[in-house]
Amino acid sequence: MNNVSDIFVVVRAFGSAVANFWWAIFPIAFFYIFKLLWIDYVAVYMPGSWLTSPKWTVLEVFPPREIEKGPKLMESFFTGLTGVLTTFDVLAEYTKGAFWHDRFSMELVGEEGKIHFYIRTQKKHRNMVEAQIYAQYPDAEIVEVEDYTQKFPKIIPNRNWDLWGSDFDFVGPAPYPIKTYDKFEETVTGEMIDPMAATTEVLGTLGPGQHIWLQYVLQPLPEGWNLDKAQKAVLDKLTGRTAVESLGLGGHLLDVFSNLWAGLFAPVEFKTTPKKEEAPLEFRLSPMEKERLKAVEENLGKNSFKTKMRLVVLGRRETFDKAKVSAFVGSLKQFNDINFNQFKPENVSKTYASDKIFAERRIAFRQRKIYDRYRRRNMDGALMVFSTKELATLYHFPDMGVKSPAIIRTESKLGAAPANLPVE
Repeated sequence: MNNVSDIFVVVRAFGSAVANFWWAIFPIAFFYIFKLLWIDYVAVYMPGSWLTSPKWTVLEVFPPREIEKGPKLMESFFTGLTGVLTTFDVLAEYTKGAFWHDRFSMELVGEEGKIHFYIRTQKKHRNMVEAQIYAQYPDAEIVEVEDYTQKFPKIIPNRNWDLWGSDFDFVGPAPYPIKTYDKFEETVTGEMIDPMAATTEVLGTLGPGQHIWLQYVLQPLPEGWNLDKAQKAVLDKLTGRTAVESLGLGGHLLDVFSNLWAGLFAPVEFKTTPKKEEAPLEFRLSPMEKERLKAVEENLGKNSFKTKMRLVVLGRRETFDKAKVSAFVGSLKQFNDINFNQFKPENVSKTYASDKIFAERRIAFRQRKIYDRYRRRNMDGALMVFSTKELATLYHFPDMGVKSPAIIRTESKLGAAPANLPVE
């Protein structure tokens, strides 16, 4: 009986404390919840928000008929896109939802045997995007077009259309690079093999009613992201260094009080870490470890983008061929390197069900979700970090060695207008 009364006294005292000091307890307890809800509101639902107010346009790029240089040109293009980086003040963050930098979307589309290169950008950046393209490909042609995703039903799957889709995710840590364009080299002649050849060949085999969409939604990362703790941990692991962790104020206080009683009776002996004599780094690492360290450091030294990589394969039900999924995903595996990094379809977003419980409904839900996110160029879910070199490998205009008739190129070489052309 005494135990019950004691519990009652404690509960009563707690209730009395909450009743008297609710004005101090509740704001602290619910601050972070309110912050998350407010950020979601101002970024998505508030009129004039940072996410909903921008005006977008879709540009189609027709590559030149003869491209003699490789993907390195696109590396300069992606570096130029980082010019949109800016610093937001607190007022803009919490009144307009300016929590991320302006985004772009690079999209490779196969449409019934034809291949299109699209760039989705805010209208205010159109001139910058075109200037960067023309700087690297003077003979290219850029046309503003209607968003191709709007030509399809708002909800798929339906009785006429079916689809398969998935986001992609890294297998290893982000600083580890994938296989980049400089690794695609013929060993005998030394000539570079364009990595886009395999993907364009698959897109060129699409028949009537068959479509493949590959999307890279890009958000530039500010310079200095490579100094984050996660990136340093990767380098420490590669070099065999042990990261030095700071105890912080709480750790130092705990250390003092834990030795306080012992210090009253005897001198306190502080722990010392014996210094290990190690061989120089170049002798401790194997040849592959040296190469991996060099590749990671080079990757961290370039501008980078937070990236959502998403694939959607869709078609009319009577012509939908799931074998195209395996063929296209297989063509993307050429960018994987077991010794460095790989990417793979992410299980959470992939349109499949691992068991038979309501399998059809669950698959349909995933199909609708990934289709809607593709159309909105949404970045929710698994994200990867690609450097400009990696992006140039994944998305560039095929060189003249790729003879696929599915690629729509400029009809002829463009030239400048004569200087003496009369203008009325």
